[in-house]
Amino acid sequence: MEMLAVKNLKKSYPGFALKEISFSLPEGAIMGFIGRNGAGKTTTLSCLLNLVHPEGGEISFFGLPFAEHEWEIKQQIGFISGGIDYYPRKKLRAITQVTRSFYRDWDEEAYRRCLSLFRLSEDKTPSELSAGMKVKYALTLALSHKARLLLLDEPTSGLDPVSREELLDLFLTLTREKGVTILFSTHITSDLEKCADSITYIREGEVPYSGGLKEFLANYRLLRFPDGISLDAGSQGVIGVKREKEGYSALLEKGAPVPDGAEVQPANLDAIMVHLEANDLFRQEGSR
Repeated sequence: MEMLAVKNLKKSYPGFALKEISFSLPEGAIMGFIGRNGAGKTTTLSCLLNLVHPEGGEISFFGLPFAEHEWEIKQQIGFISGGIDYYPRKKLRAITQVTRSFYRDWDEEAYRRCLSLFRLSEDKTPSELSAGMKVKYALTLALSHKARLLLLDEPTSGLDPVSREELLDLFLTLTREKGVTILFSTHITSDLEKCADSITYIREGEVPYSGGLKEFLANYRLLRFPDGISLDAGSQGVIGVKREKEGYSALLEKGAPVPDGAEVQPANLDAIMVHLEANDLFRQEGSR
């Protein structure tokens, strides 16, 4: 079952536009949503929740058109942002009491389990919580109203490595054991390689790729070569030449011949994004 389906989504601002974005997310999967700052990630997520009104396209959740079933759908969605900002001096107990009133299927037992799991005290205020604990509290609220789909906008931003690892473990547990589906926007691409099944890559308001993470990684290899090797924009399968501390690096498309003298390595998601984004500069500069 498709938990989320987006078709030809459009939204325009002065100097920027989402250009008929399309992707879908199956049940029980984790999809990474990647792209550089300003590419359109947050605008897309805001359109999905009707926080920003799209100018065209179709959005459906759980097989239901969002425009016709917004209230019903939002009962089953949890939205979490890394920039979570609750009333800083209100106790968590008071914030929960207000949140509880919005959801028809609030599960108090699940809420208490999450408080215990995350070691959260209702007597604390948001100002007393670390960034990681704020995310865990947001997850507690989402899971307590039986959210089937989590939309996460940079939830691990600013967290230390241990806290990030704990959250990634939790995301895997939620999908593998609870059947929760997750759309996960992040700049920390190493996190996605640990937990994501698929990715949607957005670039300048367009989606050049949406599909399996393993398949995306398999499309490229990383080239490293010294200053003495000359590669130009016409080199077959070479993408995004970038200067390194010693020599240069670039991507090599699957099946393309390896240039003489170049070293080939597997390419991780971070390296692929960096070189794809550098490709415009490569085309402008020409030969090296």
